[in-house]
Amino acid sequence: MKFGSSIEIDLPREKVVALFLDPNNIKEYQDGFVKKVLVSGDAGEAGAISKLYFKNGKHEMELTETIVSNNLPDSLEAVYYHKHMDNTHLTSFVEISENKTKYITEGEYTRINWVMPKLMSILFPGMYRKPAEKWMKNFKTFAENAG
Repeated sequence: MKFGSSIEIDLPREKVVALFLDPNNIKEYQDGFVKKVLVSGDAGEAGAISKLYFKNGKHEMELTETIVSNNLPDSLEAVYYHKHMDNTHLTSFVEISENKTKYITEGEYTRINWVMPKLMSILFPGMYRKPAEKWMKNFKTFAENAG
């Protein structure tokens, strides 16, 4: 299942990318984010592996992130592994003007091996796209306020 979205941010691309790359900022725009821990490699570089921890109410989630390629300020591709599903994300930043950047995300769920999420992906595919769009809107608000 593939999805994609984009949003324009009223900041120069360099500033947007710097804010996006700083792991200390993730909590500002991703609901339930607790921490990111580098497991191996150089942070943000191709081959780097990190654990991401989230908590929403009583539910805790751990993801393993592997950076596939880092071509920033243009793009960053990563794969995320969870015990029930895997997905890829390609994040791109396009300079629209000196003070405006288009933030684009393209994702694909490549494995869903739990009955309920698989059923939800078929019946309600927007359920997987909407959190990514919400986090993009949250990032835009955070970035423009920080910038």
